Amino acid sequence: MNFQELNLSAPILRAITDSGYTQPTPIQQQAIPYVLDGKDIIGCAQTGTGKTAAFAIPMLELLSRKRNDLRCIRALIITPTRELAIQISENVTAYGKYLKLKHTCIFGGVPQGKQVSAIRSGADILVATPGRLLDLMQQGLADISKIEILVLDEADRMLDMGFIRDVKKIIARVPAKRQTLFFSATMPAEIKELTRTLLHQPAEVSVTPVSSTVKKINQSVVFVEKGDKAATLIRVLKDSTITRSLVFTRTKHGADKLVKQLAQTGIYAAAIHGNKSQNARQKALLDFRHSHIRVLVATDIAARGIDIDELPHVVNYELPNVPETYVHRIGRTGRAGAAGTAISFCDTEEKTDLRAIQKLIGFTVPVQTIPR
Repeated sequence: MNFQELNLSAPILRAITDSGYTQPTPIQQQAIPYVLDGKDIIGCAQTGTGKTAAFAIPMLELLSRKRNDLRCIRALIITPTRELAIQISENVTAYGKYLKLKHTCIFGGVPQGKQVSAIRSGADILVATPGRLLDLMQQGLADISKIEILVLDEADRMLDMGFIRDVKKIIARVPAKRQTLFFSATMPAEIKELTRTLLHQPAEVSVTPVSSTVKKINQSVVFVEKGDKAATLIRVLKDSTITRSLVFTRTKHGADKLVKQLAQTGIYAAAIHGNKSQNARQKALLDFRHSHIRVLVATDIAARGIDIDELPHVVNYELPNVPETYVHRIGRTGRAGAAGTAISFCDTEEKTDLRAIQKLIGFTVPVQTIPR
């Protein structure tokens, strides 16, 4: 199947071609026809499957078919993090660049002035994090009473981050008669219950089950005590063939501390987490994307918005205590058919986490020794 077979207009097909897309991914093949038919969607798809395009492309198609002389917000995309909001906004810009639709992106951590001005100037599509949107709604600065299409992206992460109450307050203010597109990498019980209350006879699409890991990713585990992890990582990163490496820590403090330890040995890195300013986070991402630095240290929540082509190397400096998170982490590499390497450090206290991960993925991760 190609995009021409999906009943998309010429301006969108032209933009897709400009973006370098040739064939839709499985989630796009499944979801786009349902969305164009006006159906609600439950999509279960993890990072790297192309799900942003699966909802953004048909959303733009539907909105472009109907005139909006009032310039009211007609589509709302709610997503958990600033980085992910910005990434989605960039994609909407790319896919809709030959359309007359306008969109804006709002998120916390920055002054609201420019965001409010953008909304007032007229936007068909609003990409938003829950906290900032609810804040602007309560100030009477964001009207979502005419929403035709509602998208909830990364719903499981919004649950993890404690945003579900805010999300429910927002949804209570959108029209009952609407199209709802619901995407989540995992479907815990509370998320399943939410879908039952929000969606009407939804079509279900699912690709790349969360328990699977990409076959082209070379996975290994290194058994190392907590106090030796920094020295071990430094030995790993001394390999000059590793052009870029994304390193995961559990905590913000741990990320900052590791960046300092690496710098002391001449390995320059940047940290990205919730305590960093928006400008600092964007600079770190751009420096990493353009190879100005070769190591980016991230917490899981901040990393949800990272979309880096040709990322060859991921390190789990600390194992996650939620097994599904391991799949999301290593899924940052080995994308679009490329090969990738994922190394996990495991200390004595983390062996229970490792067993849970291996049970989920149905695979015993090979043990690797890092030479001294």
